[in-house]
Amino acid sequence: MAKDLDWDHLRIFLTTMRTGSFRKAAEKLGVNHGTVHRAISALETDLGTRIFDRTTSGLQLTQSGETLIEPAEEMEAQANNISRKISGLDLVPSGTIRLSLPPALSHGLLTDMLIGFSKAYPEISVRAISTNRVSDLKRLETDISLRVAMNVDEDVLGRKLVKFVQAVYAAPSYLEANPGLSENGGEGAHWIAWNDQHDWVANSPFPKARVRHVLPEVSMQIEAAAQGLGLIKVPAFNGDADPRLFRVPGVPVQPGYNIWLLYHGDLRRVSRVRAFVDFAFEYFASNRELFTR
Repeated sequence: MAKDLDWDHLRIFLTTMRTGSFRKAAEKLGVNHGTVHRAISALETDLGTRIFDRTTSGLQLTQSGETLIEPAEEMEAQANNISRKISGLDLVPSGTIRLSLPPALSHGLLTDMLIGFSKAYPEISVRAISTNRVSDLKRLETDISLRVAMNVDEDVLGRKLVKFVQAVYAAPSYLEANPGLSENGGEGAHWIAWNDQHDWVANSPFPKARVRHVLPEVSMQIEAAAQGLGLIKVPAFNGDADPRLFRVPGVPVQPGYNIWLLYHGDLRRVSRVRAFVDFAFEYFASNRELFTR
């Protein structure tokens, strides 16, 4: 090949390939559309061939583009490995930590944990990403991930922090308007669900209650229930934190999921990562009753 390839162009190529459009790639990379377009054009010039066909339905990889994926991903793996190794030389607990976590954990819990962490480590900043998408730790999309799952099978270091319980909540006004929920199985009442799968209702404390609203985020469910729109089943540490909600009387807590703290093994020597991991583990251990009662 006549010219050395620019790794930044290959990095942009991989992001464009994975997202399927220049616009989405630009959003993910935090650059403008023109930067992505110029990088792809430059890469095609260096290679002497098209790697994307621009069609009315979007970008389509050419045969050359398909061939480019494997060597580009090998270079990406090497670049990430270098980054992790160099980061591992860090000795002082300072700098920025990128933390991904689902919205259920970012609702109140994160702020409470950060108060103590910020006092203990004033030189460390946290950049949080609230998402239900599983962050790729190997590609360094994030440094640390707090994840809600029964099990984790990735090749990363991790600690199971706690297994939380769930409870059923409603506003006092809703409970007054729907007396005898336990006696009638919830007939006439309504659930606020988190997705379109409602099989759980039949095995819930109120199987005769119908799903009326579907709100995907815990904060949405809590706000709707607080305004008297129905019953919600959410992690107890979320529901108990809102004084506008009451646990429905007579309904026992139900098992939830495990909360994991995950990070790539190459980052275990990074002092700021190690500091956050240790602090989070102690925080969850000290506040275990918030999650299990």
